[in-house]
Amino acid sequence: MRPIEILLVEDNPGDARLTREAFSQGTVRTNMHHARDGEQAIAFVRRQGVYQDAPRPDLVILDLNLPRRGGREVLEDIKTDPALQQIPVIVLTSSQAQEDVLHSYRLHANCFITKPGDLETLIHVAQSIEEFWFKLVRLPSTT
Repeated sequence: MRPIEILLVEDNPGDARLTREAFSQGTVRTNMHHARDGEQAIAFVRRQGVYQDAPRPDLVILDLNLPRRGGREVLEDIKTDPALQQIPVIVLTSSQAQEDVLHSYRLHANCFITKPGDLETLIHVAQSIEEFWFKLVRLPSTT
């Protein structure tokens, strides 16, 4: 079975490192790609520029607060593009604001998770994502 392709869109290097570490503890083979801002994320999913040979992500993990192009814009771009809209997008952000939750779901986020403050809980979140999205759910084919 091929590895699951994940695009992590996260501008904080510490949070990106912790998220990578959390997913490395899982039992499913994954390739974690990293975009540091919204512009890179859109270029990656559309396979533009330096990302022309990038794999199509099976799942996007998206922070909302990003430089250059915010996470809300990235979410809207993905979910309104017929070629991309079937890619599941998990919002993983530090926000606990109900407004952010509602806005994300209005833009068709597949789920909204508030980032935990410690590695142990983040590992549990990653394992829950793995269990649900990679073992229980059938993801659309990327071909």
